[in-house]
Amino acid sequence: MDLLDTLTAKGLRGEAPTREEALAVLATTDDELLDVVAAAGRVRRRWFGRRVKLNYLVNLKSGLCPEDCSYCSQRLGSKAEILKYTWLKPDQAAEAAKAGVAGGAKRVCLVASGRGPTDRDIDRVTDTISAIKEADPAVEICACLGLLSDNQAERLKAAGADAYNHNLNTSEGTYGDIATTHTYADRVDTVQKAHGAGLSACSGLIAGMGESDEDLVDVVFALRELGSDSVPVNFLIPFEGTPLAKEWNLTPQRCLRILAMVRFVNPDTEVRIAGGREVHLRTMQPLGLHLANSIFLGDYLTSEGQAGQADLDMIKDAGFEVEGAGEATLPRHRADVAAAAAAGGGCGTAGGGCGPCGGHGEEPAGGRADAPGDARDGHGCGPCGGHRAAPVRDEAPAEGPSGDEAAGENPNGELRSGLVRVRRRGAGTELAPNA
Repeated sequence: MDLLDTLTAKGLRGEAPTREEALAVLATTDDELLDVVAAAGRVRRRWFGRRVKLNYLVNLKSGLCPEDCSYCSQRLGSKAEILKYTWLKPDQAAEAAKAGVAGGAKRVCLVASGRGPTDRDIDRVTDTISAIKEADPAVEICACLGLLSDNQAERLKAAGADAYNHNLNTSEGTYGDIATTHTYADRVDTVQKAHGAGLSACSGLIAGMGESDEDLVDVVFALRELGSDSVPVNFLIPFEGTPLAKEWNLTPQRCLRILAMVRFVNPDTEVRIAGGREVHLRTMQPLGLHLANSIFLGDYLTSEGQAGQADLDMIKDAGFEVEGAGEATLPRHRADVAAAAAAGGGCGTAGGGCGPCGGHGEEPAGGRADAPGDARDGHGCGPCGGHRAAPVRDEAPAEGPSGDEAAGENPNGELRSGLVRVRRRGAGTELAPNA
């Protein structure tokens, strides 16, 4: 039995590959790429059918972060021209979230720059969660506020948060090359605090920072061992003005191999294509849907994504459908663990596989090996999930290079290696956050 047959058989059973098998996926050739996508696609459909979960970012506080993460446009000393503002008011955040929900988003991710929240910041986020849930009680809320102190995860859980995001980003062995103001262990501690409080753990990685194949495999296995329910896979957006501005070393083929490897290691876990999707996958984005079952709709924190309507059209044209609000994201065997963890205040066990935000108990798409992933009871039918398919952001003009500009010269007249210029979200304008 060859590599892909072995990986597929394991994935259909919910088993992880060996490290050597995961490394072998990253070492496959471009000639083998479609076979790799097809094999990982079978695993994806086994557990998630053809549904795509939509997530929407609301940037509560942007820029001026005291941490020195090399990849981040908001880092200490960053010269990237990005939007900088302090905390949004709860009604402003709720209004921004409404645009994503109208476009079909099931989860709203509340993000704030900084090392970690103060107790006053937790109060602010608590008020924001209440404002969003008042408008739509069914919407999932994921908070991403940095390193957590004791009892903060419990307060977020009590306020109605469903999940907490804190990415490991890269392997433990190379983390010190990426950031020095906090450690890999600090990040692991925050994920464990969130999980222990009964929040769904959302933790992922960033690819394209100059890491080795071994680093990628290390961090993905670490995420599995932590019991991450949702694994966002970010592809580095090399912002001008950051230390990693010249790291243009990803191809669409490389990105697809990384996504396939993540899927094989986490067969029954939500895998999300996060930042950098448009920049690095480009015209091959639809193939990514055969590997991941979740994406962000519209814009990111400090860079523009493609228009929300284009995301919805892509999902429909590729033969997938938006996951409805009443459908469980994760398979039942993981959802049951999640419900027990939420009722008991958290599981706190590595690899425990806590279930989806919201604790839904419906039969998952892919609950059987032959499940087609069709809509059930009218939920999630078609490209919009029953919501208005309005574009997520206004087409307001913004300074900086257009997303339609292909590779060419930068302002200094030098050829850049990136095939797409980074579009800075609203830089130099009065454009509202995630408008």
